[in-house]
Amino acid sequence: MKIIVGLGNPDKKYEKTFHNLGFMAVDKVAEKLGASFTVEKFRAKVSETFVNGEKVLLLKPQTYMNLSGESVREVVDFFKADLKDLLVVFDDFDLPKGAVRIRPNGSAGTHNGMRNIISLISSEKFARIRIGFKSDNPFIAPIDYVLSEISKDDKPLFDSAIDSASDAVIDFIKGVSTEDLMQKYNRK
Repeated sequence: MKIIVGLGNPDKKYEKTFHNLGFMAVDKVAEKLGASFTVEKFRAKVSETFVNGEKVLLLKPQTYMNLSGESVREVVDFFKADLKDLLVVFDDFDLPKGAVRIRPNGSAGTHNGMRNIISLISSEKFARIRIGFKSDNPFIAPIDYVLSEISKDDKPLFDSAIDSASDAVIDFIKGVSTEDLMQKYNRK
């Protein structure tokens, strides 16, 4: 079984913000797999589907970003999941706009949602896909920028990044190694 978690905030006002890039990518995965988010459990919107006979859970935690680990811990504990089958997709303020980076493990960096997940599952040893959105305006506070909507001008760039991230997720589900995913999808 694979567990794919997209990070974001549940309120409609956050729907098109940078902080919801994880939700957007997991929505794109669901679309490509013909799945939908019809269940609410583990404090998340959940989509259950099968790929090549393997069960796949797509999760969008509804706990708000900084408490994402509560939802992730519930699902990991419930299924006694091996962390090698967990993949988290999220926004990253420290990467250039539209950059997609895959890593097999690592720290939370500056991301509070990831910090909460790592703290509550007591491990950094799970795969992640980061979608960059670094600001080119030094006069906007990071918290304001993170929660701002993606501009019309930047939308094509982020649509492409979300599409690429969703393809990487599907390859992960199909068993492609994180090392191979890094070679294929990590771009500048």
